[in-house]
Amino acid sequence: MSQIENVLYTGRTHTTGGRDGAARSDDGQLDVKLSPPGSAAAGTNPEQLFAAGWSACFIGAMNLAARARHIALPADLAVDAEVDLGTTNGAYFLQARLNVSLPGVDAGTAREIIEAAHQTCPYSKATRGNIDVTLNLV
Repeated sequence: MSQIENVLYTGRTHTTGGRDGAARSDDGQLDVKLSPPGSAAAGTNPEQLFAAGWSACFIGAMNLAARARHIALPADLAVDAEVDLGTTNGAYFLQARLNVSLPGVDAGTAREIIEAAHQTCPYSKATRGNIDVTLNLV
């Protein structure tokens, strides 16, 4: 495991009530009501928050990979992240799919950028070997 030599940013939140609670960042920019996945209750859930964070980070990693290859990515690129919460033998697990849209980029180049991003994105690194992850070019 690698140790961080230079901390660039620390996200801080205060969460109460678990999946039926609320989470707020120390700067007040994030202030969300939480609800269990699939419920009709108002609020988001941890799986949605994780999907949003991972997809945003993954786009940043794709931009770095493209820049290193002197490739301009389209302004309308997108990542649709799907994070599943499920069980196996009574234990809870996550699995994920990152569905990447790179309009106008040939499939070979797009795959190269996606794979490079998956190697550098901190969320991808954190999940590698821990959950099943599928990368799809859509």
